[in-house]
Amino acid sequence: MNKSLLTNMIAASFVVVGYFMTQPLILTVGLFALSGAVTNWLAVYMLFEKVPGLYGSGVVPNRFEEFKAGIKHLMMVQFFTEENIDRFLTVSDSKAINLAPVIDKVDLAPSFDALVSTVEKSSLGPMLAMFGGTEALLPLKVPFIEKMKQSLVELSESEQFNQILLNELEQPNVIADIQAKVANIVDQRLNELTPELVKQIIQEMIKQHLGWLVVWGGIFGGLIGAFAALIS
Repeated sequence: MNKSLLTNMIAASFVVVGYFMTQPLILTVGLFALSGAVTNWLAVYMLFEKVPGLYGSGVVPNRFEEFKAGIKHLMMVQFFTEENIDRFLTVSDSKAINLAPVIDKVDLAPSFDALVSTVEKSSLGPMLAMFGGTEALLPLKVPFIEKMKQSLVELSESEQFNQILLNELEQPNVIADIQAKVANIVDQRLNELTPELVKQIIQEMIKQHLGWLVVWGGIFGGLIGAFAALIS
C-alpha cells in the first residue's frame, strides 16, 4: 500500500477512535498526526500538480521550459565541446561513436542541485524547510543522476543523432557546423517532450522517496499532539 495513504489512514483512525471513545489524548494525537501528514502530502502533490487558489503549486510543470533549457545546456557544454568533436572527427564507423562512457564520467550533480534550488526558491521552500530543508531531498540524488544518464545515453544512441553527426564530419568548418546541427537536434528532441511527460519522468524518480515526508509529518505531528494533550 502507498505509504502516504497508509499514514493518513492510521492518523484518521486515531481521530475516529479518540472521538467516539471520548479519549482526548488519542483524539489530539490523531488530529495533529493527520494535519502533519496531509500538509506534507499536499506539499508533495503541489510539486507536480497545479492546485487552483494555491500560489506556487505545480513547480515542475511551471518550470518546464527551464528544465528543457538545462538539458540543452548540459549536452552542448559537457559533451559537444571543440575537444570532444576533434576526437569524433577521426571516427569513420557509426558504431564507434559511443558517448555512453563520456556520459558515465560526466558529473550530473549540478543538475540535481539546480532542481533542488528551484524547489527551495519556490513557494514550497518554507514548507520544505520545516521538514529538514534540502537535506530531506538528498536521498533522491543518486536515482536522479542515474535516470538522467540513462536518458542522455538513449538520446545519443538514436539513429538520427548518429547519422547527422557522421554526415557533418566531412563538411568544411565541421566543428562550428556540428555544434549548430547538434543543437538543432537537441532542440527538436526536447520539443517532443511535453510538460506531462517531464512531470511523469521526475515523478517516477522521486515521488516514492518524497512519500517519507508524509510519514514523518504524521509521526512528528502525532508526537507534538501527545505533548500538547499531556500538558493541557
